[in-house]
Amino acid sequence: MTLYTQADKNTRLTWIYITGFLAFVIGVGYVFSQAMGNSVILYIAVIFAVSMSFGSYWWSDKIVLAMSKAKEVKFENNKELYRLVENLCITAGLPVPKIYIIQDSAPNAFATGRDPEHGVVCLTSGIIDKLEKSELEGVIAHELSHIGNRDILISTVVVVLVGFVALLADWFRYWAFWGGRGRDNNRSGQLQMIMMIAAIVLSILAPIAAVLMQMAISRKREFLADASGALLTRYPEGLARALEKISADPEKLEAANRATAHLFISNPFKGKKVSKLFMTHPPIEERVAKLRGMDI
Repeated sequence: MTLYTQADKNTRLTWIYITGFLAFVIGVGYVFSQAMGNSVILYIAVIFAVSMSFGSYWWSDKIVLAMSKAKEVKFENNKELYRLVENLCITAGLPVPKIYIIQDSAPNAFATGRDPEHGVVCLTSGIIDKLEKSELEGVIAHELSHIGNRDILISTVVVVLVGFVALLADWFRYWAFWGGRGRDNNRSGQLQMIMMIAAIVLSILAPIAAVLMQMAISRKREFLADASGALLTRYPEGLARALEKISADPEKLEAANRATAHLFISNPFKGKKVSKLFMTHPPIEERVAKLRGMDI
């Protein structure tokens, strides 16, 4: 599979996820409106689903940057960093993305934006301070590869959709305990039972759905971006050393959360043992071994 077919595949997958999310929320709204005997709830669900689906496409990058407390850096504030990004973009044939920095000493980075024309590379202050130039170049090349492959759109949209599914579960839980009161006894008893079951089911499904959506962002995208980034710099060792330094750094990235963790180049949570099945990133050892095994 070439990088161009991978980009096309990722664009198609994005719309599949958005359409599936739309159908899921409308279906839940329908069931809930039937249980409540109030069709207004279905209309609200449709409005929210459509707004969140298309809003996640157009504004998910801004939402993620706001969640990460990232601030844009202008050319005059860091000319060396801008020139580094610009030179790599010329080599890759990509527009120069906006550059954002998170003021955090933990080294990490991610890319976002719905397409190359709206791309953003976000770096922590820690990664700029702690990596050598060739290592930082490898990290930026990796993130630019995500932009070129168009897999950042999927990753960023998932952050918004997963968050909304979690809010939906909380809404059902609230109504299970407080909804339906004040109605006639026969209707109220049946309604409370339906709502309680719905709340329990959704409370269980919401976190599972969040994990499955994040796992749907195949870990192969990291291997692909590693390989593409190494080809861009012609120096795989730079990215390999960067990954080793980032993973070995003991500091936890405060700006990260479970919804955004899969965006970063390396797992931002330190000291947590996670089953390989549920890891958002491939093991660093595997990524480094593949990079050092490349013949460039």
